Amino acid sequence: MRKFFQEIKADLKFKTAGPGQKLSEPARVPKEKPKAEAAPKPRQAPTDEAQMAAAAALARMELKAKAKPTSSQEAIKNQVRKELLAEAAASEKELPVEEKDLSSPHMEGAAAPSVSGVYFTCPLTGAVVRKDEKEKHLREAIQSYFSVDPVAASIMEIHTFNKDREKVRVGVETMAKYLDNIYLHPEEEKYRKIKLQNKVFQERISCLEGIHRFFQSVGFETRTLPVPGQGKKSTTEEFYVLKEDMLTKLEDLKEYKEQLLSSEPLRAQLHRQLCLFEPSPAAARFELPNDFYNLTAEEIKREQRLRTEAVEKASMLRTRAMREKEEQREMRKYNYTLLRVRFPDGYILQGTFYARESVSVLYNFVREALREDWLPFELLAPGGLKLTDENLAFNECGLVPSALLTLAWDTAVMADIQAAGEGQPVSPLKPELLTRVQTLS
Repeated sequence: MRKFFQEIKADLKFKTAGPGQKLSEPARVPKEKPKAEAAPKPRQAPTDEAQMAAAAALARMELKAKAKPTSSQEAIKNQVRKELLAEAAASEKELPVEEKDLSSPHMEGAAAPSVSGVYFTCPLTGAVVRKDEKEKHLREAIQSYFSVDPVAASIMEIHTFNKDREKVRVGVETMAKYLDNIYLHPEEEKYRKIKLQNKVFQERISCLEGIHRFFQSVGFETRTLPVPGQGKKSTTEEFYVLKEDMLTKLEDLKEYKEQLLSSEPLRAQLHRQLCLFEPSPAAARFELPNDFYNLTAEEIKREQRLRTEAVEKASMLRTRAMREKEEQREMRKYNYTLLRVRFPDGYILQGTFYARESVSVLYNFVREALREDWLPFELLAPGGLKLTDENLAFNECGLVPSALLTLAWDTAVMADIQAAGEGQPVSPLKPELLTRVQTLS
């Protein structure tokens, strides 16, 4: 283009030479400029699509120039990525499914997990068992309890191992009606017999696990009784028949009915796995086992693949509301969370929680670890955000599947304590905890 303008300028200079001036070269007609070098047409404004693409490109360039963020979302993605790589390595070696623990400390090159798994405490035995052994242990514990209280054990079976709560409610109310009829009309023989093939009994009661052991334990026995037929021949059917000696224990039947109606499923309690660590720069680093994820290994792999395919296109063009909605959806994939609270003196308190538990549970957890549980304090989430609404769940605050929080004392109260001349112990934590302090690896 510049060459073209230079030629035009030279031609104009040659043509405008005066009468007394010698032309340096013969007059020539400017050559026709090739079409390729024609003057450019005025540029059109970029389309909306082009502007969006340019904005996305600029945003990506700025993002690459920034330091890598240390948010909990980034930590989640890193954790999932590590687990996927480990799972892929296990698949290549054709390991059995039960050996594909994506965060197992025995895997070569894998960091030791921050906690070995999720554990529960059995309310009957007090034993602490792993998550995958919980139901088996509960069954064994209830089975053993039959030798102590067979009625209570059978009621535990009904409420604990039938997952459809509506079916349990209907079945229990129907059974209570049977017992109530006997209690209110003990002289009526028809109420002391329950036909097992009865449609109501089959649809509402017989389908429930533990139901037959309940009837046996409250004083019923199985009998085959004749049933008048429509013809000359009579048929026989099975019945539950109340034993005669139970007629003298009608108050017991009433108590069994009330116990049946008021009971709840037997739930193993989540074990906090309370740990206290010495001050460590590794406090914000978490390595979680599979128990913390509400996804199978195959589901995690599929989710990661979809995110990888869409991250460049979608992450830069979504609105803030869309991103927040997706983050909340991600948070719901976790059943548990591992939380650490760092005290001003550097000690780190760690515990395991349900992802849907409220922040108030964490405040209580910290208070129980203090020498003086009345001391007011605040908990700060990553980034310094104060957790003032104790009714929010951990997954609503972005504190899943793990997070490091900071404890801050109430400055006014601490100033009053110092002004009063009351000496403070070396650590605000209970002495028995300090004797069990560990080193965070």
